[in-house]
Amino acid sequence: MKVLKFGGTSVGSAQAIHLVKEILMEQKKNKEDMVVVFSAMAGVTNLLIETARKAADSDISYKDSIQQLEEKHIQAIKTLIDVKIQSKTIAYVKTLIHELEDLMHGIYLLKEFSARSCDLISSFGERFSTYIITEYMNQFGIDAEMLDAREVIVTNDDFGQAKVDFIQTNKKIKEYFSSRKKIQFVTGFIGATSKGETTTLGRGGSDYTASIIGAALQAKVIEIWTDVDGVMTADPKKVPQAFTLPAISYVEAMEISHFGAKVIYPPTLQPAFAKKIPIAIKNTFNPEFPGTLISERAKANDFLIKSITSIDTISLLTLQGSGLQGVSGISARLFGALAKYKINVILITQASSEYSICFAVNSKDGARAAEILEEEFQQEISSKKIDKVICNNDLAIVAIIGENMRNTPGISGRMFNALGKNGINVVAIAQGSSELNLSVVIPAADLSKALNALHESFFISDIKTLNLFIVGLGLIGSTLIRQIQHQAEFLKKEKRLQIHVVGIANSKKMLFDISGIDISDWKKQLEQNGENVNLKKFVQQIQQLNLPNSIFIDNTSGDTVPELYEDVLNERVSIVTPNKVANSGKYAVYEKLKKLAEKNRVKFLYETNVGAGLPVINTLQDLMYSGDKILKIEGVLSGTLSYIFNTFKGDKKFSDVVKEAKEKGYTEPDPRDDLNGKDVARKILILSREAGVPLEFEDVKVQNILPEPCLKATSVEAFFEELEKHNDYFSSLREKAERKNCVLRFIAKLENNKASVSLQEVDSEHPFYSLSGSDNVIAYTTERYKERPLVVKGPGAGAEVTAAGVFADILRISSYLNG
Repeated sequence: MKVLKFGGTSVGSAQAIHLVKEILMEQKKNKEDMVVVFSAMAGVTNLLIETARKAADSDISYKDSIQQLEEKHIQAIKTLIDVKIQSKTIAYVKTLIHELEDLMHGIYLLKEFSARSCDLISSFGERFSTYIITEYMNQFGIDAEMLDAREVIVTNDDFGQAKVDFIQTNKKIKEYFSSRKKIQFVTGFIGATSKGETTTLGRGGSDYTASIIGAALQAKVIEIWTDVDGVMTADPKKVPQAFTLPAISYVEAMEISHFGAKVIYPPTLQPAFAKKIPIAIKNTFNPEFPGTLISERAKANDFLIKSITSIDTISLLTLQGSGLQGVSGISARLFGALAKYKINVILITQASSEYSICFAVNSKDGARAAEILEEEFQQEISSKKIDKVICNNDLAIVAIIGENMRNTPGISGRMFNALGKNGINVVAIAQGSSELNLSVVIPAADLSKALNALHESFFISDIKTLNLFIVGLGLIGSTLIRQIQHQAEFLKKEKRLQIHVVGIANSKKMLFDISGIDISDWKKQLEQNGENVNLKKFVQQIQQLNLPNSIFIDNTSGDTVPELYEDVLNERVSIVTPNKVANSGKYAVYEKLKKLAEKNRVKFLYETNVGAGLPVINTLQDLMYSGDKILKIEGVLSGTLSYIFNTFKGDKKFSDVVKEAKEKGYTEPDPRDDLNGKDVARKILILSREAGVPLEFEDVKVQNILPEPCLKATSVEAFFEELEKHNDYFSSLREKAERKNCVLRFIAKLENNKASVSLQEVDSEHPFYSLSGSDNVIAYTTERYKERPLVVKGPGAGAEVTAAGVFADILRISSYLNG
């Protein structure tokens, strides 16, 4: 024999009740003996209580609510039951409605709504639904009769949370069922005192009814039919990748439910646990799905844990002081005082020094708990033996649960690694000696991020997810998105990495999709579905989404987006950027951003600030971190100037070479922006700072290679006219170099803590002599590379290599997050 229980959503509409009928017909077809427990229709119990409160408040609209209840159930009858036999069922419901009206009128007159009255009024929901369903099922050959649970479940008079008298209840259930041939449809949630007063069984009351009856009748299984597929690895509303667990143990179920899982309420299932009766969680709306089986010992699986659960809003209170050390009875006084006022303690942790006790309560009880303890320990606080009680709010508890955790090393390490690398601070930690549960207290604002980070770490560790927020969709940004799309399948297959572009923004519009924007069609989506861009709002959205493994990418070149870097890093989101503004501005800003990233345990990467995709900054950092001493840095750091001076040979005119460079797209619209050397100065400034030299931009000595008339020209056309007039000047510089068997190179240099940018002559022994095209080259002279410098050479400009460098930084952060 089995006991089935259908919850409020399972009987919440005529359509849902039809699905229940199909499930019961299948049970009958399999010749299963069964008892079926029903909840009230969804929303009815709340409406009953709300109606009574209206009546107690002298709100005459309570009558409208009674009318609403009547119409809901009469409509269900008219939809479900054959018109020829509806009258009997309608008459039953109207009788109950009249009884309810009398009760509500009494409450209205007395202006009092007691716990006793609340239980009686709450009972109507199950009495309505169970009778209607019984009559409906009888039409289809399911030979059923309604059992009002008040006939068999005996409780005390603790109204609202009545305690069951199991001796009397078990006796009554066995006696009742011994003489019944029909299938019993039982009202869930309700019982009665020995005097016949109606009571309710509290939270999970209908589950409790099923468990009580199942245990008394030694059922082979109890099936809890609800609106989800079973017990999940996490709350699917917070963790979209959560999935159903096929099996868990009783103790795992107890732990999971304590920390927020709402599918089951194991204290109500304790009678079944005691008799070792398995409990199946099934979905009324997906009956073919196997669901979750809860039993004494669940089958082993491949996961280290079974579930990640949470309690959203808690307060953490700390009692500390030297007066706690070595003093017996402190804990008894503390928890005794809280118990006296019925304040439930959710989590407890104590330092081994006995200097402090820390515990969590529901946030609504936080302030009151602090007052109670300060009153209890008033003498010790006055004498400074104990500090004033500290109450921290806006916190949440996250717990990982599972029997496989027992005696398995590395569980806590994996948990704290996942949290730490996502910048989530752990405020308190608690673990029982059973090793079934490891709980941490974190800021409530980080709850969603923590749950997703832990779920990925423990359940989908073979596939890691990066969430990207990209600002700047010009040449570099659009190229980056194309590269990500092209490489997505390889990364997923070979590197077990999935990249979601969650947010994008250009100068006009921005777009978000938490599940990932389809980057094959991002331009059209941005145009059609994007909202007007607001960069502060863009960063706020990153904060609100609070996704794990998030990276902010700035592909712009101006100073607007860098102003938001501090906010991004404070949200514990890593940054990747080719934008030089932040790192070449004030040293204090550069230093602050670096320290913020370190403090928040996120990354601030900008390899493409110098040399596009070349490993310039990483190489310098590796030299520094490994203990080498930088003696000198030299570099041709501008692809534009590299091309100009590599091409300026033979009888070519300098003005023609510059025009050619502009036509090929190497220069800025105004070539003076390249020829003035300021961009190169910014790059050597960044390398200087990376080498530990705290220079400002003004400290970089920049040689002006353009004659004054060229600089003063009022337009680009006028500039070229002036440049042609000075071709002889540049030709003379070239000829002078050639007479020495040298070539001209525009070189940035750091030496003796001084930075400069100038046009220099280099001979054939110099590593920059054979430079060609628009290549960049950087030479590091160090203590280890003193005789022959370490040289990095290659294309230092262009959308493809710059985007590739940005992409490489993204993958470096992925390795850090998932390492």
